[in-house]
Amino acid sequence: MSTLTLRLPDELDARLNRLAALEDKSRSELARTALDSFLRELERTRFMDEMVAAARVLATSPEARAESIAIAEEFLPLENEALDIAEGRKPGEPWPEELGDVWWK
Repeated sequence: MSTLTLRLPDELDARLNRLAALEDKSRSELARTALDSFLRELERTRFMDEMVAAARVLATSPEARAESIAIAEEFLPLENEALDIAEGRKPGEPWPEELGDVWWK
């Protein structure tokens, strides 16, 4: 394990000391946890920004849009079948609401 030395403002140092005492954890453990959370959030944000940029590019391409719609339509019957099975129905069996059995009576 490597070592990192930080200079903390007095207020942040006091907050870290208080929390370490309340949580019965070391300052280092709290700092590692905070840094890990911060880095994960940065990585997630960067990943999501890249996904949005890629989606914008695809959304402006008529060919990519048509291919996406075709793929979604191809998988729709399989998704419906999986949903039927997950909800305890036989594939293709009508929903209770379609038979007049509604939960909101």
